[in-house]
Amino acid sequence: MNHTERLPRNRTYLMCPPQHFTVEYAINPWMDTTVAVDTTLALTQWEQLRTTLTDLGHVVHVLDPEPGLPDMVYSANGAFSVDGTVYGARFLYPQRAAEAIAHRAFYLAAEHRFVEPEHVNEGEGDFAYLPAAHGGIVLAGYGFRTSPAAHAEAQEALGRPVVSLKLVDPAFYHLDTALAALDDRHVTYYPGAFSPASQRVLAQLFPDAVLADRADAEAFGLNLVSDGRHVILNTEAIAMGEKVRAAGYLPVHVELSELKRGGGSVKCAVAELRL
Repeated sequence: MNHTERLPRNRTYLMCPPQHFTVEYAINPWMDTTVAVDTTLALTQWEQLRTTLTDLGHVVHVLDPEPGLPDMVYSANGAFSVDGTVYGARFLYPQRAAEAIAHRAFYLAAEHRFVEPEHVNEGEGDFAYLPAAHGGIVLAGYGFRTSPAAHAEAQEALGRPVVSLKLVDPAFYHLDTALAALDDRHVTYYPGAFSPASQRVLAQLFPDAVLADRADAEAFGLNLVSDGRHVILNTEAIAMGEKVRAAGYLPVHVELSELKRGGGSVKCAVAELRL
């Protein structure tokens, strides 16, 4: 990767406080229903993340949490927006289905163009957008949650080429646990989370990517948010922070230990609004 000066770009995000956050069911390998969640601590950590983003100059909209939807804090899963169009989510598991309705209401209230999905997809959990890479492309994961048919649906909805990437490790069940955009044209990813063919596709598209190892991925170090210069990661992802620093970015660590209990970290809690 060419280590030129990394420049931040102001972003707009959507977050939802973990007011009702618990681990009542297990729908990914990280969820353990036998360990109690400290909701007060989760709220404190979430607020620190929100403040970190606003202190960096970004706008953060807040979605009201709803009782009975403990995973609403993972707001990245609720939709995927590109160039002013919002492609809605359709969750695989019934426990999360109503989250999509809450997200849709948010976008419709703001009069954004909203496309209702027919196929299962979990928003930015399985979609990433790089506006300056190859003319503007969407990377899309499948294998555990999002249906491959949703990739074609998203391409039609958004008018951007979509590159399908097969996830093969259950520990990294969403694309955003295995790959992240560092800026508008560069990515970081853990190759072992992808099929051999998808690894070849990524290597061809992003020969200068920052490569993570399994320890980085297990620390949720790829579940990050970057504004093009500042890379926000959880405090466990120290080694990943050093990797992005070596590539010319500035790591910013935030404690999110409670949210990891539900199988998410920084990126899961933050949806980017490209409206």
